[in-house]
This record gives sequence, structure tokens and C-alpha cells, in this order.
Amino acid sequence: MRSKIVLAVSLALLASACNKKAEGQTVAVVNGEEITATELNAELGAAKLPDGVDKDQARARVLQAMVDRRLLAQQAKADGIDKSPEFLNRQRKMTEELLINMFASRQTDSAQLPTAADIEKYQASHPWVFANRELWSLDQVRFAMPTDSALRKQLADAKTLDEVLAVLTKAGIQFTRQKNRLDTAVIPQNIYGQLTTIGTEPFIIPVGDQAVASVIIGREPAPLTGDKAKSVAVSSMRRDKTNTTVQDRLKAARDSAKIEYKEGFAPPATTPAAKK
Repeated sequence: MRSKIVLAVSLALLASACNKKAEGQTVAVVNGEEITATELNAELGAAKLPDGVDKDQARARVLQAMVDRRLLAQQAKADGIDKSPEFLNRQRKMTEELLINMFASRQTDSAQLPTAADIEKYQASHPWVFANRELWSLDQVRFAMPTDSALRKQLADAKTLDEVLAVLTKAGIQFTRQKNRLDTAVIPQNIYGQLTTIGTEPFIIPVGDQAVASVIIGREPAPLTGDKAKSVAVSSMRRDKTNTTVQDRLKAARDSAKIEYKEGFAPPATTPAAKK
């Protein structure tokens, strides 16, 4: 009797899916799966269509792309990919990252706007971003960072870019030379303090398994003032406040959580996350 009931329910659900129509808030039905106007509008908003574009044509193109994406997703499910460990792991990670991003956005949106005095104080404490902002012209060399500690020390001790090139050439390490520009506003405070006293000596910044050796060959004043400076300051202050709030919430969660690690997998005892 139970099997007959299950079969009847399954047939009813199948019939319901087949009877779905593209009407009302449903703009398309793909093999029984609905695409709603809310979903379509979200995609259109994310597309950031330029002014003057034919909105009806753009909407049709975006909707067709959604339909094609849904069809391919259905094919992937038919092949059982949605049940694979790799998919489930990546889905879990993407869900967690989405939740964290939306959590951070909510903290930013609910944060109180800083006062005029707070904004002025923030600008004064970040002169390289505002009043003393500069655009630096750089002479750079990009190369694969050697693993040999002796070579690394030679590169770190180099006083000119030519000396860096000599070390790389002698070691048979390929490199590319390029010109670039750097806005001091994007430099972290601790690094900016070091670079302001470096003069014409090269500084090396690792980028993954690569590295970039740079020499400052020009400095162009580009102060940021007025309303634009205030806007940048407010955004930075709210971002900093959000980061602080998120880290405080994380610390509180760690302190109250019950976390158990398999033997040999726990982080170092000095790390807060090592709580059991």
C-alpha cells in the first residue's frame, strides 16, 4: 500500500511540474523548472547594461543565457555530477563564502556613518592616501622567486636594479622588464612607511611563486581632497569598521564553539582556533 502511495505522490508531482506555465511572475519554464522575474531582474542588474541599449533585446539575451545555463545544469545533474564529493565540497565552500560576503555587507549597511570630525581625523592619519598622495613611476623586473636561500639573500642585498639583473642572469633565471605606475593610496600603512625611506634602492614583493623587483624612478603629487576625499574616507572607514566587527564576531564564535580536531590536525596551540 505504501509503495502505491509513494507512486501516486510522485506522479502528482511530475504532473504538477509538467503543468507549470510561463505566466505571472514566471518568465520561462525549462523542463519544469521555473525562472522568475525576480531572478531575471537580478541578472539584468548584475549585467550593468550601458545607456541607450535596447532593453527588450537585452532582456531576451539575458533570459536566453539563463535558459541555456539551466539546461546545462540539468545535463550535469543527469550525469550525477551534483552527487559527486567534488561538487558537494565546492558547493559548500561557495555557500559559505556567499554567506560571509552577505554577512559583511549587512554589517557595512547597518554601520553608523562617521561624523565630520571622524572623517577629518581619518584623513589626517592617512596622508599618503589623501593630502600627500603620489603616483610613483616604477622600473620593474618580474621573475620566478628562487627557492635557494643564498640567491634570495643576494637579491635582497642588491642596491640597484642592475645588481638584481646580474644575480638573475648569473643564476640562469629568466625575467621580464617593464614600466609601471603605483598609487600610494593602495599601499598598506606598514609597507608605505618602509618605502618612503628606501630611496632609489629596489624593493622586492613576492606575488605567488613569482616576484617583482621595483625601483621608484619618479614621484608625481596627486593629492586627494574635497568631496571625493570625504567619500573615499567614509568608504574606507566603513570597510575597516566592518572588518573589525566581523573579526570580533569570529572571536566570540571561537570562544563559545566546541571544536574537536583529529590528532595531528589541530593548529598550533598559540592560535585562537586551537580551542577544543
